[in-house]
Amino acid sequence: MKSLFHPHHPILPPVPSQRSRRLPLFDASRRLLPGRGWRLAAASEAMASTEQKPKKPKEDKLWGGRFEDSVTDAVERFSESVSFDKELYKHDIMGSRAHAAMLAHQGLMTDSDRDSILHGLDEIERRIEAGEFVWRTDREDVHMNIEAALTDLIGEPAKKLHTARSRNDQVVTDLRLWCRETIDKILARIKQLQVALVSLALKNEGLIVPGYTHLQRAQPVLLQHLLLTYVEQLERDAGRLVDCKERMNFCPLGACALAGTGLPINRFMTSSALGFTAPMRNSIDAVSDRDFVLEFLSANSITAIHLSRLGEEWVLWASEEFGFLTPSDSVSTGSSIMPQKKNPDPMELVRGKSARVVGDLVTLLVLCKGLPQAYNRDLQEDKEPLFDSVRTIIGMLEVTTEFACNITFNHAKIERALPAGHLDATTLADYLVKKGMPFRTSHEIVGRSVALCIARNCQLSDLTLDQLRSINPIFEENVYEYLGAESSVKKFCSYGSTGSECVAEQLNFWVSKLHINQTQE
Repeated sequence: MKSLFHPHHPILPPVPSQRSRRLPLFDASRRLLPGRGWRLAAASEAMASTEQKPKKPKEDKLWGGRFEDSVTDAVERFSESVSFDKELYKHDIMGSRAHAAMLAHQGLMTDSDRDSILHGLDEIERRIEAGEFVWRTDREDVHMNIEAALTDLIGEPAKKLHTARSRNDQVVTDLRLWCRETIDKILARIKQLQVALVSLALKNEGLIVPGYTHLQRAQPVLLQHLLLTYVEQLERDAGRLVDCKERMNFCPLGACALAGTGLPINRFMTSSALGFTAPMRNSIDAVSDRDFVLEFLSANSITAIHLSRLGEEWVLWASEEFGFLTPSDSVSTGSSIMPQKKNPDPMELVRGKSARVVGDLVTLLVLCKGLPQAYNRDLQEDKEPLFDSVRTIIGMLEVTTEFACNITFNHAKIERALPAGHLDATTLADYLVKKGMPFRTSHEIVGRSVALCIARNCQLSDLTLDQLRSINPIFEENVYEYLGAESSVKKFCSYGSTGSECVAEQLNFWVSKLHINQTQE
């Protein structure tokens, strides 16, 4: 076999011979001879293509007074954050309005300058929302874009807006305002899903399903009871967000870079104007704290885990092996190759996207680990995971609600599946306890009864009284009131259990709390 590196291999261009290499490249007038010097020509072209073209002069940075040179293009591209933090524009303008009003009140700018700034900010907000605003990466971030645009618009008064303020306290103020607003959106979607689940429970009154532990059949439970499990989990998710919102609702504005300011500002005034509980007590903590983001993403992650568990259960139940539920076509997808397939894709994606939300939290935890006080540029990296976590959890809540509104439970198939697994065994043990037998003894007797059923390929309710008494004479005729899934469910009476009356109480609680109009269900 010929080597690929053979000088005459057909794939490669022929290598010039030693003789051709010695031929002159130029004629007497120093012009390149035809066909000569192809390497030299190629090198000259490459050098020409890498020559620096005249660059448009860069705009002076608002912080650039002590710098003689501009940052390189690579540094500028790497450092900019406006491509994602422009999402904070509304909150940045909100904070600037409050700050300008405070500065004027404290005599640090004139009322006329304040009014010019407020009018300019109104115009910038209008342009942003109309899609007319040009976001520039050379202005680094949302704050510098808005401030520079304000200077272009109103001139000198705009330069007074940054008095007694740093981007350090500005960005974290924006972030707290954004998180506070976003939590309300998530809470609204959690409630929508709770309503959908309670409504689904109301439509399936009396339906008994197998309850599982270790994915093995355990005891019969009402489907309503199982659905309310997720309503309870979502309520805790909502509670975590409410607590998080309460803790984050303190104002960093006026902490400046880290040490505060020697100017006579009124931080209580700006805090009140922005709807915060109070200013943050410690200026260093104010600019460096990201606990509120960590807590927010942690709450989102727990919600995502709950939704993932619900997704897993419904994906299993939609399978042929279970067949307990059927999603409508509007929330299902097909296969590109198997025409018979009907897949519960939305809930599979809910299960999968929970990994993103957890990953966003881990990113923030690792980001904050080991950071010295106070502000560090690393903290610029908190926004993309935060924004992604919020977008993803809102999407998960919305699609789970949509799915819950478009499924039906297959009563007949569930009822046919109920007898398997001796789901009434624990209820039978309770029967023996009520007759005065120690639970451990009753457990052993019922275990022997189940073994007899396995040997005879039948259910506990199929055993005759004589067969039961052959195991222990304590059994009486009323034992059959405890056997079978339906009889078993009726015997549950402890608070919060799956008994019909207990579940009815739970449903009434949620119908009242969520203001569900049952006449529309």
